[in-house]
Amino acid sequence: MSRTPVKMTVDEVMDFLKEHGNESTKKIYVRHGAREPFDGVKVSDLKTLVKKIKKDHALSLQLFDTGNSDAMYLAGLIADADQMTEALLNDWADKAYWYMISEFTVPWTAADSGHGRDLAMRWMQHPEERFASAGWATYSSILATRPDEELDHDEIRGLLEEVKAGVHDAQNRVRMTMNAFVIAVGSYVPALSKEAKAVARAIGKVQVDLGDTACKVPLATEYIAKVEARGTVGKKRKGARC
Repeated sequence: MSRTPVKMTVDEVMDFLKEHGNESTKKIYVRHGAREPFDGVKVSDLKTLVKKIKKDHALSLQLFDTGNSDAMYLAGLIADADQMTEALLNDWADKAYWYMISEFTVPWTAADSGHGRDLAMRWMQHPEERFASAGWATYSSILATRPDEELDHDEIRGLLEEVKAGVHDAQNRVRMTMNAFVIAVGSYVPALSKEAKAVARAIGKVQVDLGDTACKVPLATEYIAKVEARGTVGKKRKGARC
């Protein structure tokens, strides 16, 4: 039996974040691009709060507007995607100043809303990196969650060709999400997996400046091959947010 959601105020949530801040996590996030104010709360601790709150759309909007990275990430997990308008999602994308928000929180929420595809296509063409990377990440989340019959295969083929032609000249984080898009097509859309693998071979290794971190850009050919080896090509996720 599911528990009754717990109502919390924004101040109570911010107190929780302060109490659960982790210095090691904070240092890692800073190296990846996070900036003050934030406390470095582990995602696992945020999810314990999500289990209590469940969905609270009004609270999610307040949390996102704090500019605190931990609160912004949590906001995406408790937002009611059905209540997210294009204007709200554009506002979130504009405020998503580093990739944990611009490539996870915003795309996940957009993909679970009814505006994901349209926003993804517009954001991809945006001159600012955070919008463009959010666009590719949003489309990848759509591929991971929507039934194949709801996907426009010709449009996806066109986007694969766009990656093939331009990934190495794209902005830094856009290169990352373009590469991830190829992986998503190969992993989640069986009918286009062969074409995704061909593009993966064509683009080869994608170079992304990941700063002072140990992170690496996955090689699309290898990643798709691992999914094939597991026998999970085409296995969809229940929702984008995780």
